[in-house]
Amino acid sequence: MIRYPGIKSCDIYLPSEDTDVYRWAVIACDQFTSQPEYWNRVIEIVGNAPSALKIMQPEVFLDRGDRSPEICCEMQRYLDEGILVKRVEDGFIAVERTTHSGKRLGMVCALDLECYDFRDMNHMVRATEDTVTDRLPARIAIREKAAVEMPHVMVLIDDQDRTVIEPLFENAESVLLYDTDLMEGGGHIRGWAVTSESEKQKVSDALFRLLERSDGFLYAAGDGNHSLAAAKMYWEEKKKALSPEEAENDPARFVLVELVNLYSEALIFRPVHRLVKGCSMDELLTGFKGYLAGRNMCLTEGEELIFVSDGTEENYSVEGSGGKLPVAILQDYLDRFASSRGGIEMDYIHGDDDLKSLCKDDSTVGILLKIFNKMELFPGVRAGGNLPRKTFSMGDAREKRYYMECRKLR
Repeated sequence: MIRYPGIKSCDIYLPSEDTDVYRWAVIACDQFTSQPEYWNRVIEIVGNAPSALKIMQPEVFLDRGDRSPEICCEMQRYLDEGILVKRVEDGFIAVERTTHSGKRLGMVCALDLECYDFRDMNHMVRATEDTVTDRLPARIAIREKAAVEMPHVMVLIDDQDRTVIEPLFENAESVLLYDTDLMEGGGHIRGWAVTSESEKQKVSDALFRLLERSDGFLYAAGDGNHSLAAAKMYWEEKKKALSPEEAENDPARFVLVELVNLYSEALIFRPVHRLVKGCSMDELLTGFKGYLAGRNMCLTEGEELIFVSDGTEENYSVEGSGGKLPVAILQDYLDRFASSRGGIEMDYIHGDDDLKSLCKDDSTVGILLKIFNKMELFPGVRAGGNLPRKTFSMGDAREKRYYMECRKLR
């Protein structure tokens, strides 16, 4: 059996060949959380067809109640009726995603949760942002009962020489598994099975070479930090009742992810903007200036933070930050502001235009943030640990992962 550092090959389930994969694949549940009209269009497109939409819960609709029992029943029905079938046995999937940023290549595989802990930054797999633990119980509850998992987790490798993922696309004998446009401007996606022993051995060899020069930090969780943390917490609880032999290959020990090379030209890091509902820009800025003054900082004219509301924009930088990221300073203030004043709602928005479209009245404020340099990610996490939550986004909202592949959890 071929061994890999921190990952493994696995059986991967996909919609059956007679399923309409255009209507099957939908974007990650944590996107467009302030735009229910997006998800209403998706519901209309899907209609009565089998779809990943029916085995996940868009976060924009969380206020409609807990759908987890219904979701778990639908997962099992898809398996029982052959809507979801095993299309890859003990392998990977090489994924080519085309968006307006270009072609982004990836590899779907199973990540070993024994090599990861969001509470300890000395593991082979490391979180990149702070984990909000009160967001985990709902995710854990679904995983406890779910028959399958669908990943929107993207994990980065620092592979400047392009030795792990890119060579997979040179194999003309790979079996094409899916080839479809993605709804709502998501671009196009194709996926090939990687099952030959020679191809898998090349992946193993390349990853072990990367590990040798990585100081033990091989994988960085890019998107889906909280989904990964929930899977870890569920595994920690489950393995208490298992023998070492049982724990070795228990499905809950692993989580399906897509590996992406940091050096992909089509992987563009974008800022995640802040949206604050329930206050005016004057009120928010007055409080922020007071917060900064109490910490020997102040706002000056600049481009680090752009406040937007009701057709007005004000541009600032933070002076006296001592090298601390503006997003970290802002987030700490917003958390304090929201907890001390009733009626405040906060959200995280991808895309300048999407944010501005939501700030057309004087009781809604958007804060546009600067782009985060992706080449600072591995050194920054290695040196200083987690970044503030929602510091960066791997692509804009429509470039996020669409649910396609599944793995059985029991």
